Amino acid sequence: MTNAQSPGPLRIGLIVGSTRPGRRGAAIARWAMEVTERHEAVRAGDAVCTLVDLAEQKLPLLDEPVPALFGDYRHPHTRRWAAVVDACDAFVFVTPDYNRSIPAALKNGIDYLYAEWTDKVAGVLSYGVQGGNRAADHLRAILTEVRTVVVPTGVALSIFTDFDSTGADPGDPTAGRFAPGDGREAELSAMLAEVVTWSRALRSVDPARVAAGAAELVG
Repeated sequence: MTNAQSPGPLRIGLIVGSTRPGRRGAAIARWAMEVTERHEAVRAGDAVCTLVDLAEQKLPLLDEPVPALFGDYRHPHTRRWAAVVDACDAFVFVTPDYNRSIPAALKNGIDYLYAEWTDKVAGVLSYGVQGGNRAADHLRAILTEVRTVVVPTGVALSIFTDFDSTGADPGDPTAGRFAPGDGREAELSAMLAEVVTWSRALRSVDPARVAAGAAELVG
């Protein structure tokens, strides 16, 4: 399914990329949902946002015998996941930095599918010791391979400046309450504006014209 074939409001999937117990991503995703619901496109009914938690999908390590490019999904869990992703026109990915990359669960979830990601738009919201920038760069490269368009503006949250550890156990590295710093909502709103604008532009493209242009290039 392509964006041009999806009438009605833009459907944005807010994907929580970490499945680790005690993860910070769930709190960040809730905040991102609140900010998204205040976006003018959502308030006007031109867009809707749905939380997509990878922890709830319970995908095993990729076990499809046929590469995702061919769309020959054999397992029920793959088809369920494909339906979730296919129902979205655009995405906002919430990802931590795990050793200079994204969580294995997020890479696994992307690798399961192909066509369901293609010709859609994504924004990246990362977090970590260095704002998750290294994971964000890696995620952009991965999404490019499944033909997802990633908007230039991103949001990078720091565990030092965007979390409040007042009264928390200093020996607990997962302690602290998510408290986004000044300007973070404006950054996320700017990214959302790009996601909405670019998604609308892709929706207006005639798939037949794209296919014809591709055929001419190949020929």
